[in-house]
Amino acid sequence: MPSPAMNADAIADYQVEAYNTAKESENKIHDDTVARKFGFSGGLVPGVDVYAYMTHPAVQRWGQDWLARGTADCRLMKPVYEGATATVSVQAIAGEAEAMAITVESAGQICAQGSVRLPGAAPTAPDLADFPITALPAERPPASPASLPAGAMLGTYTSHCSAEIETAYQADVREDLPLYADQHLIHPGHLLRFGNWALTQNVVLGPWIHVGSTVQHFATAQHGEDLSVRARISKNFERKGHLFVDLDALVLAQGDRLLARIAHTAIYQPRQLQG
Repeated sequence: MPSPAMNADAIADYQVEAYNTAKESENKIHDDTVARKFGFSGGLVPGVDVYAYMTHPAVQRWGQDWLARGTADCRLMKPVYEGATATVSVQAIAGEAEAMAITVESAGQICAQGSVRLPGAAPTAPDLADFPITALPAERPPASPASLPAGAMLGTYTSHCSAEIETAYQADVREDLPLYADQHLIHPGHLLRFGNWALTQNVVLGPWIHVGSTVQHFATAQHGEDLSVRARISKNFERKGHLFVDLDALVLAQGDRLLARIAHTAIYQPRQLQG
């Protein structure tokens, strides 16, 4: 367990050999051939996994306290590629004792930036009644402004998180902090994947890109629990030819214990697919 006195200056850069966990996924932006058609050098390492790398310093500094009530935000700016080294560095934020700015660099580029904080107490939890359980569609419609209208609830997606699944996940994102195994804890990067699944389990997408998230934790989850996501569409908009969607998502354990609230943003139709 890290010392309570640990500060940002005491945390060394964290380096990860990036791994593309989504080569076989439905989202072909992670496929080398398709990604190159969009101007990338190869398949993108998922943004949710880059976020997982970014959480390492927060847990190193604050341990389980951050997993239970901490906050994070991330902006995914440039791709990280499989086999490349991703370097995660932290910097103190002036005037905030319990906060760190985080940067991810790879191949000489800043790929992601964000921050993590440990508030004295978690904010008031949202009312679950405002996020009703909704059935998944019998057949997913194509993603479009019509199928992703602002204000609509998406279907509730649930997945069992066994010890085997979580252990494999943490190996994939190269997590080595002993706290997770010692306490049988679910990784915050795994929780952020539910933001993606809220979208992919409700609509059919072509190649798409996760571009950023803001997360507020409320509790920890453990191996063997059923995790679910209830998400509402906050906004659907166009910018520079890309079609974006913003989600307001709650991740829960066992159906009713709030783990995290996520504001999740994705380009669900890149401009290259327009017309």
